Amino acid sequence: MNRYSKLMKRVQEGECILIDGATGTEVERRGVPKLDNAWNGGGALSHPETVKQIHKDYIQSGAEIVISNTFATTKHALRDANQENNFEALNRRGVELAIQAREELAKDNILVAGGISYWTWTGNKPTLKELELSVTKQAHIMREAGADFIMLEMMIDIEQMVTTFEAAKSSGLPVWIGLTCEPNQSDRMCLRDGDDLEDVINQIKSDCPDVINIMHTEVKFVGRCLTILQNQWNGLVGVYAHSGQTVDGKWTFEDVISAKEYCEYSAHWKKKGVSFIGGCCGIHTEHINLIQKELFS
Repeated sequence: MNRYSKLMKRVQEGECILIDGATGTEVERRGVPKLDNAWNGGGALSHPETVKQIHKDYIQSGAEIVISNTFATTKHALRDANQENNFEALNRRGVELAIQAREELAKDNILVAGGISYWTWTGNKPTLKELELSVTKQAHIMREAGADFIMLEMMIDIEQMVTTFEAAKSSGLPVWIGLTCEPNQSDRMCLRDGDDLEDVINQIKSDCPDVINIMHTEVKFVGRCLTILQNQWNGLVGVYAHSGQTVDGKWTFEDVISAKEYCEYSAHWKKKGVSFIGGCCGIHTEHINLIQKELFS
């Protein structure tokens, strides 16, 4: 039984598993310079020791899943940043650094997820065919680098999400889906680009992803999202919310929820039967460490 199967067996038996916190904003918080139009995607090559240390810090805080710093290393984002020539290197190295963190801490049970998104900082969306081809290549690079599974992040519309999911599955790795949600003007909970959350879940549940996460969603909206998701979906559910926002291209860390309050929300999510809990942008090692001590010890 491989590392992934062992962890999923524990979950099926009722355990809740701790995911890491933010990597991208944590790279920013630790002073790694950003790429124009590709955020902190260059860190794996420009500051590998910092990225690796972030993974180590989360593992030492109790996380059993760490996500590679590859949110911003899609081909279209790197093209906008004039870094397309580093597409393979950044994706491969992003996964390898997380694996090295696991190895150097002698924590062989830790899972490394290859993080993939289709977010664009310029609004220049690829065509669906371009997206399919680039995600297929990205997921295969991650598999070859040793990722245990693929974590799709910030899925904000049905059309691109389905394309990304199908492309990522071609790697042969398990694929988890991460939905980013907010209420629309009618107070209906939707994906960020407006697709109704109920419709989204009905669209994807027949494809049977291993896990559906509510992620990069404001803490105050997560409860509503979980109610909708759990009413429509009988599979495994995870949460890793964010706190703060981007102002003038920088994350507002002073507005981030306290570790204590995030832990209190996490306790509520755990009681609702969530199988995975972690954090997204703004949520860092202090938050994960407290959750581990209060909810997982």
